[in-house]
Amino acid sequence: MTTPTDRVDHELIRAAADVAATACRGDNHTMAAAARARDGRVVTAVNVYHFTGGPCAELVALGTAATQGIDDLVTIVAVGDRERGVVPPCGRCRQVLLDYFPALTVIVGAGDQLRAVPITALLPESYVWADHQLDAD
Repeated sequence: MTTPTDRVDHELIRAAADVAATACRGDNHTMAAAARARDGRVVTAVNVYHFTGGPCAELVALGTAATQGIDDLVTIVAVGDRERGVVPPCGRCRQVLLDYFPALTVIVGAGDQLRAVPITALLPESYVWADHQLDAD
């Protein structure tokens, strides 16, 4: 099920865009993410590029949320530097987001086609990290 983004979602996009514009310089940080907790708190993050790989902005946002005691993220968005706009999560991020927050909404699309979709819609018939899901019950 897809739902149009609302005012709060656009605020989340702006938060990520502000971080992308101010903190993403050079090749090491090219993406920013913003995630909203159920209580309205927003965490932001940037990717950490390294030639061996490195965490995407969405995964850094999960770690940032954890350090702040936030374990109930409801919405996340990633935005590229150089005003690239909203960028959908990569496959690895989709799996991790689903594993940690199976009810998460992800903002995707561009321009007037922005939409909020459940993470499950971005990774249909996905593998479920069973041990972690059992702990969530």
